[in-house]
Parts: sequence; C-alpha cells; structure tokens
Amino acid sequence: MKKLKICLISLTVSPDSADGEAKVVRALFEYLKQQGHHVKLITGKWNKDLEDPDIIQFNLIRKRFFWVLHFYYKVIKFLRTNSFDIIHANSAKAALPIILSKRKKFLCTIHDFTPFETELTTIPIERLLIKYVSKRASIITTVSNFVKREFQHYIPRIDKKKIVTIYNGIEKKYKPYPLEAQRLKEKLNIQGPVLLYIGRITPYKGVNHIIEAYKIVKNEIPNLNLVIGGKPDYLMEKEYKYWKEVHNDVYFMGYLPEDEVPFYFSMGDIFLTYSSSSEGFGLTPLEAISCGTPVICSSILVYREILRDNALFVPPKEPIKLAEKIKILLKDDELRNNLVKNAQKYIKKYSWNTVGKRLENEYLRFLNYTD
Repeated sequence: MKKLKICLISLTVSPDSADGEAKVVRALFEYLKQQGHHVKLITGKWNKDLEDPDIIQFNLIRKRFFWVLHFYYKVIKFLRTNSFDIIHANSAKAALPIILSKRKKFLCTIHDFTPFETELTTIPIERLLIKYVSKRASIITTVSNFVKREFQHYIPRIDKKKIVTIYNGIEKKYKPYPLEAQRLKEKLNIQGPVLLYIGRITPYKGVNHIIEAYKIVKNEIPNLNLVIGGKPDYLMEKEYKYWKEVHNDVYFMGYLPEDEVPFYFSMGDIFLTYSSSSEGFGLTPLEAISCGTPVICSSILVYREILRDNALFVPPKEPIKLAEKIKILLKDDELRNNLVKNAQKYIKKYSWNTVGKRLENEYLRFLNYTD
C-alpha cells in the first residue's frame, strides 16, 4: 500500500487523557506509524507533555468554551499551512475546524450518539454539530453496527453508503499479568474475590447500581471486594464524594495510570460494566477478557453485538438481578474459566492488525484508489 500523509485530529489523546476515544486514537496513531505512514496527531494539551514530535499538543486557554475556540483557531491555522492525503477527525467536535479551514474532503469517526440519548446538557448544539459534520464528511466510520443503525433514527436523510463500521481495537498490552495482579492485591491489602469497574463515572454508567449489587452479594460473601477506577464527571462529583464517605469498604481508586490498568484488569475476579444507554462500543469489557477476567454487563444492544456469548448479561438498572449473576459467577469456577477461554479466539477480530487493515482500506476508498 502507498505510504500516506495522514492527519488525525482529536480533542484528547492517551495518556494525556484517559477517556476511551483518547485511547483509541492513540492506538490508531501508533498502528499507522508502524505501517510506515507519515502521521501527525493534532490535539489539546490537558495534563502532560507526550513528548512525541508527531503528536502536536496545543496549549489552550483553560476557561469554559474559550478552549474550544482556541483549539479550533490553532487547528485551522495548522491545516491551512500543511497538506495531507488523509484528514481524519476523531469526533464531530474535532471535525468542525476541518470544515472551517475549507477542506472539502475528510473522514470522521462518530463513536456514539450520547448528546441525543442523555440529558448531559440542555443545549442542543452538540446534536446539531453531529448532524452538520455527518452530512459534510466524505466517509463516516462508526465503531459498531449499533451506532451505524442509529443514524437511521437520528439523521435519516444521510447517505448511508458513506457510513462504514470499523470496530475499535484492543492494544497488545492487555493480557494476563498474574504476578503484578498479586502484588497489587497485596499493596491494597485486599483478601478475597474482587469485583472491578474501570471507566468514566457519569450517570448512565450505572456505577450506583454496581455498588448496590455489591452490597447485596457481600451479605452472603463477606470477604468480597469492590474496586472502582475512574474519575467522576461534573454531574457526579457530589455523589462520588458522598459514596466515598459512606462506602468505606469500597476501593475508590480515582484516575488509574494507563500502564497500570492491565494489572487491575488481571486482579479482578469479575469485571462489571453496567451502562443503561449511550454506549457506542464496549472496549473495557474486551480489555478485561484479554487480561483473563470474565465480564458481567448490561444487556444493551451494543454490548450484545460486541461481546456475543462471551459475557453474562443483565438488564440495566436492576441491581438485584445483577447481584444474582455475580453470585452465580463467583461460585462457578468452570463457568468463569470457560467464559474467558472461549472468548480468546473471538476477540482476535478486535486486534489492531485486523481493525487497522480495515481502516487502511477505507483510506484507499477515500482516495478513489482502484488497486
């Protein structure tokens, strides 16, 4: 394949930020570089300097809304003074400066339809932005067929031929780390089985129901532990603080460094993810399985698509039913082992080697290559 000049644009990039989109775009950047492409990744600088000459981090004004305008100004200026074969935005927000720089052709990844499905804000600007960018993009990549189908509901007039599903990939670092997991348990002074949640703490993630289910199971299994990794968003800060005050038997770890996350996954006896809506993919349960930890998750459509029969499913917002599934899985070693063992072949479809080649094919389609 011809080596391309590629510009990736994302508001956040791992490990400067810990959200799923930041992790995915960083892994994509690394994959494309390994294939010999000339890649620049444009992003904001939020917490740390990534010290990579091909990742351009813009220092931004740290005031609400002002940082958006500042980021857009710098991206527009960069795009007007540099040329690329491919410009690929990691979200609708990241795509707007491409349009404002008068670039007519670009790709955009739509990860989910959160602004349409949740009441995180009463301002409809994000919904309008997704609609506008989706109509202007040359190719739209989605991370699941579930998200692809949602276009028919939220943006029904869009040209469906330009929408393609390319699943997110699992990084190679996600594998079992038994020694590191044991050291981590000793460091945290944990004895007994471990329930684990890692992810953003926002209302629709169902962390409150995970805590409730844990309390139910702990009445029967007293040495049970619950470890929660991740930071709350602004809507959950007060509730999160309250949880820490009243649930002193729960390990609230806050932000987890990226290089330690596989150790936490390996430490868990069960990984729980219990969203009630607005998921575009399901990366953390796949990472948990890759680290040898079985998964219980909500029965929302996207999790069923991504995980198939390689997890146990529970209807969302039903902590009593979640507790029952936890008890079943904790008491059945054979079921736990089979879930992980049977999933190993299945999750190969989410390797970056597989996922990355599909995206490269879309880049060729974008350029109207015939060979």
